[in-house]
Amino acid sequence: MKNSKLFLFIISIAFILISSAQEKTVPIFKDGEAQIVDAFNTPDKWIRHDLWVETEFDTDGDGKQDRMHVSVTRPIQTDTEGLKLPIVYITSPYFAGVASDIDGIMWNVKHELGESTKDRVHPEVIRRGERPIISNSHIKKWVPRGYIVVHSSSPGTGLSQGAPTVGGNNESLAPKAVIQWLCGKGKGYTSPDENEEVEAFWSTGKVGMTGTSYNGTLPLAAATTGIEGLEAIIPIAPNTSYYHYYRSNGLVRSPGGYLGEDIDVLYDFIHSGDEAKRPYNNKTVRDTEMKNGMDRITGDYNEFWAGRDYINDMEPMKAALLMAHGFNDWNVMPEHSYRIYNVAREKGIPSQIFYHQNGHGGPPPITMMNRWFTRYLHGIENGVENDAKAWIVRENDDKQNPTAYKDYPNPDASIVTLHLNPGAPKTGMLTTSKVNRYGNETLVDDVSIDGSSLAKAPESNHRLLFLTPQFSEDVHISGIAKVAITLSSSKPAANLSVWLVSLPWNDEKDAKITDNIITRGWADPQNYKSLTNGEPLEDGKFYRVAFDLMPDDQIIPKGQQIGLMIFSSDKEFTLWPEAGTELTIDLDKTNLDLPIVGGLDAFNKALKN
Repeated sequence: MKNSKLFLFIISIAFILISSAQEKTVPIFKDGEAQIVDAFNTPDKWIRHDLWVETEFDTDGDGKQDRMHVSVTRPIQTDTEGLKLPIVYITSPYFAGVASDIDGIMWNVKHELGESTKDRVHPEVIRRGERPIISNSHIKKWVPRGYIVVHSSSPGTGLSQGAPTVGGNNESLAPKAVIQWLCGKGKGYTSPDENEEVEAFWSTGKVGMTGTSYNGTLPLAAATTGIEGLEAIIPIAPNTSYYHYYRSNGLVRSPGGYLGEDIDVLYDFIHSGDEAKRPYNNKTVRDTEMKNGMDRITGDYNEFWAGRDYINDMEPMKAALLMAHGFNDWNVMPEHSYRIYNVAREKGIPSQIFYHQNGHGGPPPITMMNRWFTRYLHGIENGVENDAKAWIVRENDDKQNPTAYKDYPNPDASIVTLHLNPGAPKTGMLTTSKVNRYGNETLVDDVSIDGSSLAKAPESNHRLLFLTPQFSEDVHISGIAKVAITLSSSKPAANLSVWLVSLPWNDEKDAKITDNIITRGWADPQNYKSLTNGEPLEDGKFYRVAFDLMPDDQIIPKGQQIGLMIFSSDKEFTLWPEAGTELTIDLDKTNLDLPIVGGLDAFNKALKN
């Protein structure tokens, strides 16, 4: 009898333990995506805490390893039920606020090429908030789906120690240190100066990163370290090379909307860290390294810029990559994502790219992001790695409904080479036939006239414009258009700007962003031979300048014409020299390579009446 009672007691205890285990909260998955779990979706019960993770560098000169300020938000079950979850990690230099946009913060662009200008104004950032709360960004999206969300401030910003370097090594090593801590291999502390340690006992050691713009750059920076535990990244409109952001084929060129910005301006803009450390940081980073390396005189590529170009650091990278960008992002231009995606797929890294037709920012649909993180952080075999490689939002579609393609550029696209027929000061023609007897045409630089005015003008001495015949069918461009321009300059230095436009120009208020400008590009003719060593142009001597325009995937509707516009100074992007520089273009030695889906046959078909 006693044995029977003991047996029943043991069975009862086992049943209770099994029932209790079954009632534990766990992530739920459906159709390959992590679902919102009611027990996780309890913001009033989420555990939030702050800590400081020690790095391997000292960039603020105090003789101690810099510590990064980290904020954690996790479901209560990570305490009450011992639940371990993967991490969605976001890091940024912006969380504590930025400098005010005061007069004189930007470099003066009104001067001749190759000349210096007076120094600019250096603002101070007034740090936002005294409480150590970094950001609520992404928390409502990911915590209810069974992730822990971690934020950190970049070196020299907010409550993180160190110095901002805008693409320097510490901006890669800082998130690396945080990921090491999340994987149980680094040191975390309860304060920036004390030695009471904190452990990430709630972490599975699987980390994904995402963010937009600068916040999208830093996941790539972390991934280039090859750090174990960083399984997947979703960079959105990332700046993948500070040279490509502030220069273009040797030309000093501003990012769209920020005329006169340069890397030292961005440094001042984000420098929100400890006020006592700022003088040292300014002296060593801004006033020495940046001043000596950024070179606004020639615009050449050098060691300073090479050290801030993530394509040079991709060898160790292994994190699965879902890249996102807008084809009409004229701030961080679409080449930034494509160049990294292209190398990642060549390396065999699981990679997809999402492009939309709008401007700066714009994440992939939540379904795409969720599937990516579900596969690589939760380890659910949802087959996302076998999905289409490219997802492109077509011109009239919603961003949540991209069209799937085998890859980008579209594999069905091939180059159609177009040649120039004369017509200045009105418009010439773009044709597939090469004649070799058209000679030269000349344009006169005048930065006071903006590019859209030049494109719309029926005639102008300040640009050369060459048009295809009107299309009778849609034409699908997919890939990177290239120009090769043979020119001479009346001065030793000149801006060279190229727009590919769709005409007639749509001036209506409701015109779509895709209606007029197809793509653009800029170059310094002095760098016709080398990106690292420009040389002055000789008056009357012709030079062949070849360069890529920005990547695009756009359907040009029937009834439109494609126009190649060549001009000199671009009011929105380049320096502003005095008007009068003459560029003479050899029409017979200038051409446009246009990637057309269906190639020459599709192009010719679209020209038939």
